[in-house]
Amino acid sequence: MMEGSIFSGKTLLITGGTGSFGNAVLNRFLFSDIAEIRIFSRDEKKQDDMRQFYRMKYPDLYDKIKFFIGDVRDISSVKNAMYGVDYIFHAAALKQVPSCELFPLEAVKTNILGTDNVITAAIECNVKKVICLSTDKAVYPVNAMGMSKAMMEKVVIAKARSVSSNGTVICCTRYGNIMCSRGSVIPLFIEQIKAGKPLTVTDPNMTRFMMSLDEAVDLVLYAFEYAENGDIMVKKAPACTIATLVQAIKKIFCSDVGIQIIGIRHGEKIYETLLSNEECAHAIDMGDFYRVPADMRDLNYDKYFTYGIKQNSTLNELNSNNTRILDLEEMMEKLLSIQYIRDELSMWNKMYGSFRLKASSYGWR
Repeated sequence: MMEGSIFSGKTLLITGGTGSFGNAVLNRFLFSDIAEIRIFSRDEKKQDDMRQFYRMKYPDLYDKIKFFIGDVRDISSVKNAMYGVDYIFHAAALKQVPSCELFPLEAVKTNILGTDNVITAAIECNVKKVICLSTDKAVYPVNAMGMSKAMMEKVVIAKARSVSSNGTVICCTRYGNIMCSRGSVIPLFIEQIKAGKPLTVTDPNMTRFMMSLDEAVDLVLYAFEYAENGDIMVKKAPACTIATLVQAIKKIFCSDVGIQIIGIRHGEKIYETLLSNEECAHAIDMGDFYRVPADMRDLNYDKYFTYGIKQNSTLNELNSNNTRILDLEEMMEKLLSIQYIRDELSMWNKMYGSFRLKASSYGWR
């Protein structure tokens, strides 16, 4: 619950609200004292599925949710959903690395120009705060998805700089892998186990940050409360190798399926980075989070010249190789903390008999 918070009696708009992330944000805010949550997306089927689900499951809270069909590429449809909105969480994006690699202009249209449309409309409609969802792939990007998200971050900072006196606060949250989100690798592995097929692994030594949807939403709430104009907010996260992730999933589901090495796909990296060395020079450690303030200087660099030696940063680049690496037991515990995994495991157990792993030892009943 967030009673008595800044959201009390307010209206929140979630772009891309029918996705895994949008659903997670909706679920967290639905039980708060917020007045209205608007779901904005272009997929009418997903919206109808959401509408039916929340009407049946939460009839007393359903009236808080309003649905808007539209596309962030079309600024008029964005504006139609934005009148009277206090806060925006912008999650609409093209996020699949191979898809963006093969169709880079589509990534530009949604991730860059779409973000500009959302922010422009927010400024015109006097929205109080806009939080834009970014990714670790935006740091030292090597693929079209990461490049488009890196440019999205630059658009956010440029807009924040231009409206510093307007009253609309614009900032970013940056994440690593969100476990069990739609289109991610964990649901794929589980489907392969169900089908009795080998797990398709790109590179066993590849490392990725591991965050649950709940942890990701925690960062959203933290950013709404504490982020300043132009900030990039990062939640500290552990990582694991793909080999450890595969072993953990196989052990949880008591599966002996094989592993097929398929090689790195279009635009993939061996490890990801949440904070660059350059950002570390001025990042602020806030406990469980890092805050990266925006450079608010303009083109008149002569005004900002100062003498003296710049103090060296005590923080190094934060990547999925130098953060805390989860071992097998820790990865299993993290997976079993996720409702999706527990639901899939229950169905698996009903179909194939009791599973050998004593999940209770990991705090699950």
